[in-house]
Amino acid sequence: MTRALGTPIQGVTLYSFTRAFHAREYDLEGLVRKVAAEGYGPGLEIIGFSSFRGFPAVDDAYAGWFRDLVAETGLVTTSLAVNADIGIHRDRLLTQDELIEYMTLQIKAAAQLGFPIARVQISITPDSMEALAPIAEAHGVTLALEVHADQYASHPRILALRDRYEQVGSPFLGFTMDWGATVTGFAPSLLEAYRRRGASDELLAKVVDLWNTFYEQGPPADQAEHGQRFGAFIGLAAQNGRPDLGIDFGINGTGLFGPARVDDWLEIMPWIRHVHGKFFGIDETGEEPSVPVRDLVRLLVEQGYSGAISSEYEGWHWNHWQSPFDIIRGEQAVQRSAAEAAGSRMITDAAEARRILDSHLAQPVRG
Repeated sequence: MTRALGTPIQGVTLYSFTRAFHAREYDLEGLVRKVAAEGYGPGLEIIGFSSFRGFPAVDDAYAGWFRDLVAETGLVTTSLAVNADIGIHRDRLLTQDELIEYMTLQIKAAAQLGFPIARVQISITPDSMEALAPIAEAHGVTLALEVHADQYASHPRILALRDRYEQVGSPFLGFTMDWGATVTGFAPSLLEAYRRRGASDELLAKVVDLWNTFYEQGPPADQAEHGQRFGAFIGLAAQNGRPDLGIDFGINGTGLFGPARVDDWLEIMPWIRHVHGKFFGIDETGEEPSVPVRDLVRLLVEQGYSGAISSEYEGWHWNHWQSPFDIIRGEQAVQRSAAEAAGSRMITDAAEARRILDSHLAQPVRG
């Protein structure tokens, strides 16, 4: 049987505008209204702890205000990013029971605020996800664990989660696909940021060469290999007279720019419930030079994905000379063009997006 083409929903995470939020150019309401007015939606993703005061404690009046704001602006809540901080105590890690309680509070908050998905992090184990499944189901919130560099879809930790999902059989367990796991080049905007910090062109060429070598080798097989690659970036910086940049090279070179191939996502495709359209910049040709946006959108369309794609601009960490709003606009144009080239389209109408997202999340997983 021929699979119907997917129609992904256009959206954005407010994380993309963190620099403007931290500079107090916009508050939460201002950003929500900006997203609606500039057409970056209809999908709206928010990080709980960074955007909602007192999170995960949310009172009914505040939740009502937020839901009214979303309704007024014509947006569609997609995913609430929640945290699995097992190390919140200085002297010990959370026990399993404490972690479940901590996550339960956040799942309840997601439901209160009107989010159908809660993005969770890799520190959640298969046992914890299984324990959280009935809680998620009771609140109508899908738990979508984020597959983020240095992890990737075929990584043993991710496959262990996939296999447990299959055993549990709950439609409320899935993954968030983060495009940063499948990057094809070191971001030019980050190279420019290093250049502005005094890094020589010779050093930056070596950084790119080292990353390209790791790309050709493919993603690290385990954490030991990941550590070796991290160390190689530190060593390179030290050998070239810039030890102050070593950790930065390592964090970005291994933790943001994942070298897995696009088709690696097929390992978990049936369980992908949400997508972070991670990217780092748009060049003078209007394309993303280091993330294969067009290939990733085509893969999603061809695999029948009709959930949301939250454009997630990570370049704000270092790019202080360009507007994140203009950059988001450019990246979403690439997504729409890619969907059309694949024979489909991105959904930009709120009513249609709401209906399609409901249908997407209601579909049983077919491995």
